[in-house]
Amino acid sequence: MTFKPENAIVWAEIPVTDMDRAQSYYKALGFGEFAMMEGGPNPVAVFQNADPSGGVAGHLYPGKPASSGTGPTVHLAAPEPLGTMSERVAEAGGKVLSPQITIPAGSFIYTEDPDGNSVAFFRAA
Repeated sequence: MTFKPENAIVWAEIPVTDMDRAQSYYKALGFGEFAMMEGGPNPVAVFQNADPSGGVAGHLYPGKPASSGTGPTVHLAAPEPLGTMSERVAEAGGKVLSPQITIPAGSFIYTEDPDGNSVAFFRAA
């Protein structure tokens, strides 16, 4: 039997060394306010999505990011066109690592957040 879930990815965690700085960074990129949750082993700042009752989501949590260029890449839906996202990333203290890459489903850019996490921003075609 082959397992075929509705979504292969159900949650993404982005480890950060400074929760306030990380929330400010992602807010500057257009992600708005985070919902704070205290019910687990660590406080987490949850990215908001259109359906607050479910869907694929993610959060920031106090943790140890992988060394630059060694961890997985989280792809987030870009709230603005990719040219604007590139500008915002640089202005907010992140690094833009690639030009816009186009694939059949849309386009994305690779970036690195202030903690060195590999984060891509995607816009559907």
